Amino acid sequence: MLEEKGGKVLLIFFIFVLPPGSGCYNTSTMNRLRQVLDIYYREYDFPGRLLSDPIAIPHRYSDACDIEVAGFIASSLAYGKVDLFLPVAGRILSLMGQSPYQFLIGFSVAKHRRLFSGIKYRFNQNDDIIALLFLLHEILSTHSSLERLFRQHYRKEDESIEQGLSGLMAAFLQADTTKVYGTNRKPPGLLQFFPIPEKGSACKRANLFLRWMVRDRDIDFGIWKEVPKNRLVIPLDTHIARIAACLGFTQRRTQDWKMAVEITQALKRLDADDPLKYDFALCHHGIAGLCAKGKAAGCKSCVFRAK
Repeated sequence: MLEEKGGKVLLIFFIFVLPPGSGCYNTSTMNRLRQVLDIYYREYDFPGRLLSDPIAIPHRYSDACDIEVAGFIASSLAYGKVDLFLPVAGRILSLMGQSPYQFLIGFSVAKHRRLFSGIKYRFNQNDDIIALLFLLHEILSTHSSLERLFRQHYRKEDESIEQGLSGLMAAFLQADTTKVYGTNRKPPGLLQFFPIPEKGSACKRANLFLRWMVRDRDIDFGIWKEVPKNRLVIPLDTHIARIAACLGFTQRRTQDWKMAVEITQALKRLDADDPLKYDFALCHHGIAGLCAKGKAAGCKSCVFRAK
């Protein structure tokens, strides 16, 4: 419900919480939860989110080709603290000039390695950053766009984007990296950029990238027109996993691909056409520190708890 206080409108949410891991959803509870999350969604400050979200990087561009590659680079680095990875992604893109797509088409390890010298981030060493750019060059030179490669593996009858994502990542991993590392190898810092669902990864950053490309609402771009929004899988992090478990959306304990799919299926009961629109509300609730990690005292004051 809405409550006006001190000249400001506050959103007060009350909802019946399902027993953790119950996996049981009655119609009344789901309708009530939909109402709560829909209010939160309508009132969400999407422009404000751009100030501290990795999607701010591709929002610097207007051309679809530039948005796609800038989004892939930004999402690949989107782990850890946002104030640490955003400057790294921003620096990489700024060195590419006005069109990162055209830069990558003409990328040469021999010519451009020194330009990116010294850039690294956590698990990703400088050579891993160079390799990411080189592999993007190889993929774009062959397929012209990431979307075209993705669609070679995705089928309209697929229940989710899993096969398209797996094919996209596999293509990167099959490329020869000798020009970067001296031998054709894939060190951990490079593999970390290319998670694969079949190996159990939740693929949070890859799913984040796909959400940006496919959803055509809010701050997402919607430049991949042939993939329906309801085929996406939620970008799963610790915040989403914890809250989803409390809401009974998943019975799994491991934060893996199966958990991400299970949570997405539950969200489809709230919005069959665009389940990932609730990603914003759930993720914000966790990032803002409003979930007390299952502690009883915190659960009593949870905005999703019935009163």
